[in-house]
Amino acid sequence: MHDISHHASAEMPRYKCHKEVWALKIGGILPGRDDGAPGATIVPVESGYAPFPVDENYISKHKPEVGGYYVVYDDGYLSFSPAKAFEDGYSLK
Repeated sequence: MHDISHHASAEMPRYKCHKEVWALKIGGILPGRDDGAPGATIVPVESGYAPFPVDENYISKHKPEVGGYYVVYDDGYLSFSPAKAFEDGYSLK
């Protein structure tokens, strides 16, 4: 945890997250995609979910890692979250 007290003259306001997101835990990241496009294939940990492609932009922007989460926000924005940050902030509905 970062000590934010040195960044402002008073502690900044604190916010609690109450967003709902869709997410899958990443069990593997395979180089390449079945369709031949640049990118990678993510293999979810959860059973019943097939591996799915992500583009090169997602990989370079978010730098996903095995054990973290592939996250989709309600506006369609795709992201990645390290396991600890995700699990500390979200619980399964």
